[in-house]
Amino acid sequence: MPLDPQAKALLEVMNSAETPDIATLEPAVVRQLFSTIGPEAAVQEVGKVENRTIPGPAGPVPVRIYTPLGSGPHPLLVFFHGGGFVICDLDSHDGLCRALANEAACVVVSVDYRLAPEAKFPAAPEDCYAATCWAAEHAAELGGDPARIAIAGDSAGGNLTAVTALMVRDRGGPALVCQLLIYPVIDHAFDTASYAENAEGYMLTREMMRWFWGHYLAKDSDGANPLASPLRATDLSDLPPAFVITAEYDPLRDEGEAYAARLREAGVPVELVRHDGMFHGFVSMFAVLDQGKQALATASQRLRMAFADR
Repeated sequence: MPLDPQAKALLEVMNSAETPDIATLEPAVVRQLFSTIGPEAAVQEVGKVENRTIPGPAGPVPVRIYTPLGSGPHPLLVFFHGGGFVICDLDSHDGLCRALANEAACVVVSVDYRLAPEAKFPAAPEDCYAATCWAAEHAAELGGDPARIAIAGDSAGGNLTAVTALMVRDRGGPALVCQLLIYPVIDHAFDTASYAENAEGYMLTREMMRWFWGHYLAKDSDGANPLASPLRATDLSDLPPAFVITAEYDPLRDEGEAYAARLREAGVPVELVRHDGMFHGFVSMFAVLDQGKQALATASQRLRMAFADR
C-alpha cells in the first residue's frame, strides 16, 4: 500500500533537511546529528526514574530504571535501545521507555550498552546479557517480580533482544516470559527484497546499514556468528514467546519476518504484525504517528498478557 499520509508528511519534512551522507562521517558526528533529527519524543510521567550503574563484563554499565505508579512487585522489562549499535543512548529512548512502563505496567530497565566502534561485537550482546542477569538477580530490590521478566528492543536493540534470548537459553537462564522485537536487525546481509525496495528515501537506508555493520563488526566474517546474525542460528527452539513488529517501508522488514517464521518453525509461539505504510523507527514516533501509538499499545498489551500468564 502507499505510505501512510502521516508517515509521508513526516518523511517529507525530514528528507527536506540538508543532512550529509553519514557514510562519510565519523560516529561522533553522526551521534550528534541524529540527536537533532525527527520529532520531539513524548515524555510521560512515571512513578520513579533512577539512573545508576551495574556491573558489566568490561566495567560498569549505565542503566535507567523506570518504575510505574502502583504497588509492586511489578513485572520487569529489560530494554535495549536501537541505533545501529553505534548511536543513541538512554536519552534517545527515554520517551519510549516511559510509555512502556506505563502502558505495560512494568518496571523498565533501559541498558546503555557499549557502542561501536569503540567497543566492537560482541561487547554489546555481552553487556545486554549481563544486564538481564543483573535485573533478574535484583528484581525484588527494583520492586519487580523475578518470575515475570521480558526483554525488548528496537532495530539494533531488537537484534540484541533476539541474541540475549539465545544467550539466556544457552547459558542457563534467567527465565524469560517474552521477547519483543521491534523492526529488528536480524542478519548481516543486504540481499532481501525489502532492502531493494526500500534502499533509500525512508529514513533508514541500505548504505546506512552497511555503515552501521561496518563499525559494529571487527571483521566481516563475524557477521556469520549467530550472536551477530540470529537468523543464522541453527537451533531456535526453546526460546521465549516472541512478538515481532515490522514496517512495510523498512529495509529490515523481510529479515524480521523471516526470523518470526524461523521461530514458528522451531515451535516458539510467535505473533508477527506488519504495519503497512510505515517506515523504520515509527514506534518511537508514537506522539505524532497514529500507527506508532497503535503499535505501542498492542505491544504493551501483549507484554501484559505474557506477564499475566505467570
